[in-house]
Amino acid sequence: MADIRAGAASEMVWLLEHPPLYTAGTSAKPSDLLTPDRFPVHRTGRGGQYTYHGPGQRIGYVMLDLKRHGGDVRCYVHKLEEWVIRALASFNLSAERREGRVGIWVDRGQGREDKIAAIGVRVRHWVTFHGVSINLEPNLEHFGGIVPCGIGEENFGVTSLVDLGYPVTMEDLDLALMRAFDEVFLNGKGD
Repeated sequence: MADIRAGAASEMVWLLEHPPLYTAGTSAKPSDLLTPDRFPVHRTGRGGQYTYHGPGQRIGYVMLDLKRHGGDVRCYVHKLEEWVIRALASFNLSAERREGRVGIWVDRGQGREDKIAAIGVRVRHWVTFHGVSINLEPNLEHFGGIVPCGIGEENFGVTSLVDLGYPVTMEDLDLALMRAFDEVFLNGKGD
């Protein structure tokens, strides 16, 4: 982190998968952990509440010197959202931000909306940590052990690319994420 801040190390993005686990952000409520013995629970320094990570989900950890990218945390979160939206758009999937809700959402029709990607960040000494998780084909039943990201309303749920009928591979998603990252963060074409 100090090397990134000093300009002695490159900024980094890791794309990976986790084994099944729950993470608890700084706003996690104990009552939102519905089955505490189902998977390991990891407390994190990122913002947000409980979320699930596991096979079939692409995790993008982002370490950037935020001062080099405008020094604005809200703008950074907006760019993370734009990164995911553009990557999903490359598969002709319309995913969107929602006022008052964190993450990326898809309209399922008849008043139902499902989250397809979560965002949780931490910034320390102007270096970013954590990032995004995108549901490609995780076992969606695993979200049942928590109230994911505080989603407790009946009209809101969690979905994935495969659940929506998009036959995308992890390699396809990685390529889309790399292209969209360049557009949003490196080429100055971000929203």
